[in-house]
Amino acid sequence: MTTSEENYLKVIYHLSMVSPKGVNTNAIAGMLETKASSVTDMLKKLADKELVIYKKYQGALLTEKGTINAKMIVRKHRLWEVFLVEKLNFTWDEVHEIAEELEHIKSEKLINKLDSFLNYPEFDPHGDPIPNKDGEIKKLQKQLLSDANSNVSYTCVGVKDSSPEFLQYLDKQKIALGSIFKIIEKDAFDDILHIEINNKKLTISNKIASNLYVK
Repeated sequence: MTTSEENYLKVIYHLSMVSPKGVNTNAIAGMLETKASSVTDMLKKLADKELVIYKKYQGALLTEKGTINAKMIVRKHRLWEVFLVEKLNFTWDEVHEIAEELEHIKSEKLINKLDSFLNYPEFDPHGDPIPNKDGEIKKLQKQLLSDANSNVSYTCVGVKDSSPEFLQYLDKQKIALGSIFKIIEKDAFDDILHIEINNKKLTISNKIASNLYVK
């Protein structure tokens, strides 16, 4: 597959998490910042390779073959993110774009050795699950902090928004994966949360809480 084809498969895979019955061409175009007509042309090519099922006006679905290919691209991306953070001391807000390039390396042997070298991590630096070499993914029970209850302690296990700006904000507040905090109070009017973390009190907006996964 070309780099472009791999990018399409990965985007369809991610979008199918919220649209399991079919991914809209406009949604794909938005994610890839391209024209809907270009998306249609690519979906036809992917359908010819039996990687997607595409029907006009109904969107696209990954075939079994397409799904495993997409998972392997995601696997490479997330393993490289772990490597960059754990072995090269990149921060978690720096690794996404670099991993976007590294995920297109074709060598399966290299990726399997990388997985072994990293001691088979199950989650990347942002808390997202890493598919194993068979495409199996570990499920993690989690919820958004915005849906959590007051007077309960939670552990941060992931982020919904992995943009550098959001991750840098979390760094400033010393919020990271594994951070334990307690919701002291939730304002009824605007859902602002008052939490206690690292022995200090902090107020966070509903937007922040809606992008933090906890368990």
